[in-house]
Amino acid sequence: MPEIEMKRLAGLVGRAIAKRRMACELTQEQVAERLKIGVEAVSRIERGIVLPTVIRLGEFAEIFQCDVADLVTETSARPTDQARHLERLLSGLAHGDRAMILEIVERLVVRLG
Repeated sequence: MPEIEMKRLAGLVGRAIAKRRMACELTQEQVAERLKIGVEAVSRIERGIVLPTVIRLGEFAEIFQCDVADLVTETSARPTDQARHLERLLSGLAHGDRAMILEIVERLVVRLG
């Protein structure tokens, strides 16, 4: 993979990790303590400076109580991964809210397509 793509991937994964951490209402310090690493290491991962290993992704997933795939598919450009991500987002909403969002997405697709 070209270096520019690696940097892009690191940034996307880092943002996904930061988003999950905040959703769990955890600080970088708390995550670092659980991982037994320094706060700066967590910060560097979240900022996309460092791409975490698969093992480290597993540790993040355990802390955030999600699948490793969740941390990666949120960053994917593949339509099937994006659809799964949208499915997870929509699953927590009431039926009426999901219907409203689906209508908005359909309108956007027609307009942009």
